[in-house]
Amino acid sequence: MTQGAGQGPATERTATLRDFRVPAYVHETGPYPDVPHPGDGHPPADESYPEGYTPTQRDLPVISRGDSLQVPAEPAPAGSAPHPGAGHGPLYVVGDVHGYLDELLAALREKGLIDDAGQWCAGTARLWFLGDFTDRGPDGIGVIDLVMRLSAEAAAAGGYCKALMGNHELLLLGAKRFSDTPVNSGAGTATFQAAWLLNGGQKTDMDRLQDHHLQWMARLDAVEEVDGYLLVHSDTTAYLDYGDSIEAVNDTVRETITRNDADEVWDLFRKFTKRFSFRDEGGADAARSLLDTYGGTRVVHGHSPIPYLLGQVGSEDGEDNGGPHVEGPHVYAEGLAIAMDGGVTMAGKLLVQQLPLED
Repeated sequence: MTQGAGQGPATERTATLRDFRVPAYVHETGPYPDVPHPGDGHPPADESYPEGYTPTQRDLPVISRGDSLQVPAEPAPAGSAPHPGAGHGPLYVVGDVHGYLDELLAALREKGLIDDAGQWCAGTARLWFLGDFTDRGPDGIGVIDLVMRLSAEAAAAGGYCKALMGNHELLLLGAKRFSDTPVNSGAGTATFQAAWLLNGGQKTDMDRLQDHHLQWMARLDAVEEVDGYLLVHSDTTAYLDYGDSIEAVNDTVRETITRNDADEVWDLFRKFTKRFSFRDEGGADAARSLLDTYGGTRVVHGHSPIPYLLGQVGSEDGEDNGGPHVEGPHVYAEGLAIAMDGGVTMAGKLLVQQLPLED
């Protein structure tokens, strides 16, 4: 039985911390526009670029692109709410939540998926979360509790609510299981605990984390294909390293987590932090490589905030003149990729979008 959602104790968002165990490269300055992965600095020439950490908000590089299209998120037509017995209901996807429970509840209500009491009211609708439920925001455990509860309520109504594995689920699992156990990061020794803190880990989440949360996260799929949409968390081709079918990838990821080897889980986390595979020259070909292997006609992902893909960023001191302007999902890579991370952690927008898009 899953627990109901709840805000939990009132908490303040903790500052991002840097730990002495973090390798030196994360303190170097940037950004470097030619680096394929958005880390915090440029490595020495004789070292491969480290990919062990997801950047924090202000470490992400600015990417000014003028050759892609942002598609506004149109509200569902009146009367389109699903009804029990109508077969497969409409399909919705949710971008990165990162602990922003209030924003998630508001977005789900706006789309008619939950009622004022936070209960599922969308009948046979299908809802997919693209991962990254915790870290940076105030109530990651409350978000997980909500998703678990809505999964049961949606199933009882003839619909479903499902979730994918994000890199921050792997990070939280690793921090809980392995803590300060040294792992080989490819650029020296690191630990999951240090990486979790660096990437916005919240003490209140760790304090409230229970076994059923860990078991739920460990069983999440990494890839799914629904109605011609290939759903993944990260905008990377690294999924190809884990199998040539959706079933193979999901089985390999679960088996890796089950073996409980710190270095293996670290390598999985490291690969899931890669991003921006579908932008710039060759981006469409990268998207096709996933679609040709796993099926679907469009890749739908979270992970990389739309404000960075569009070059809309705030200043380091938080004075961002109202925050980035995000209308809806970002379609790019010759129309083959749809970005769903609206940048809620940087005062952007938590996106809940019905597919197909009206483009």
